[in-house]
Amino acid sequence: MNAQELKQISDWLIDGARSAASPPQMVAEFCESLVGAGLPLWRVGLFVRTLHPDLLGINFIWRPGAEVVAGSADHSFADSPEFKNSPLAIVFGEAREVRYRLDDPETKRFPFFDDMRAEGVTDYIALPLLTTAGYTHASSWSTKHGNGFSDEQLNALRSLMPPLTRLVEITNLRRTAALLLDTYVGNRAGERILAGQIRRGHADTMEAAIWLSDLRGFTALSDRLPSETVVDILNQYFDCQVHSIRTHGGEVLKFMGDGLLAVFPVTQRDGSVQQVCSRALEAARESRASVDAMHYQVGEALEHFRFGVALHVGKVLYGNIGGGNRLDFTCIGPAVNLAARLEKIAGRLHRTIVASEGFAGICAGGWSDLGEFPIAGFSKAERVYGLADEVPAS
Repeated sequence: MNAQELKQISDWLIDGARSAASPPQMVAEFCESLVGAGLPLWRVGLFVRTLHPDLLGINFIWRPGAEVVAGSADHSFADSPEFKNSPLAIVFGEAREVRYRLDDPETKRFPFFDDMRAEGVTDYIALPLLTTAGYTHASSWSTKHGNGFSDEQLNALRSLMPPLTRLVEITNLRRTAALLLDTYVGNRAGERILAGQIRRGHADTMEAAIWLSDLRGFTALSDRLPSETVVDILNQYFDCQVHSIRTHGGEVLKFMGDGLLAVFPVTQRDGSVQQVCSRALEAARESRASVDAMHYQVGEALEHFRFGVALHVGKVLYGNIGGGNRLDFTCIGPAVNLAARLEKIAGRLHRTIVASEGFAGICAGGWSDLGEFPIAGFSKAERVYGLADEVPAS
């Protein structure tokens, strides 16, 4: 590689790899430009740690003439023999490079190199990517060239690590921000925040199906079980709902103890109000089945659980609410208040799923009229509906 080619590649990285529309495309263009400059690459890996409750990191594997393969690893991978007995464990643990010719007997201690030798790999180097925040990502480079990598080629790779690291760091920070916002405030709210909707009082009115649920008997449960057990039960209980809500187009806005507030927005991309309400009802039916099947072993006793969910549809104010520099992206309005009152009525009636007259009228069929009830804070009584196929719990 001559100095001019190396500078062009470095400048491309420093400029943000603008010709690449995605991380896999960036990895592909980067590796292909190195091959074009004379670097005999066979396999390149980029390993990026993430700040995510479920994922330890993501990786991208490039080989000549093939699509870049993107993958991920959960947090348990850090304790697996596959990782602990790999050269990358040294890179991540000690933030230093690892270089081996594959005819070196020392490589026998790494099972990964057995596969590489079978492919005809002759030389391998793993280089750390040291971020400004003190984190370490990693890259690995291998060749099948008979003489392996030359010193000039290795120095060229080393010289490209700082600009590659800055690009990876910036891209990863942007991805981490999106993932954390999605995790903690929801996908749609996260999109709005990243788009700049961050000022207090900045809110929009939207029509939505509203979901408000809670776990029956949670106060008594909390009083008689250890707090760690209660947290584990809550996580399992919310798992019974969140997947169904998101699968059917809803967004979880808030967990309030054992309570859950979600909305199913009625927008052009989500379909008609009837379609949205039907999906919300289907999510409620799925969640009912999941909670019914949920059980938890506490000592010799087997705990079973019940929950209630109220469904309503109406206008909500959706945006930034809070005090000082502590904001919450949530929804408020009379429609949300009514859903909260209906959920309490569901508990009194020993029902799992109840709906307002507005929701039941839109999502017609399969409802029983449970009567008219006064609603605290509302001038008119509200007619409440329950599913006809549901037998009230004793």
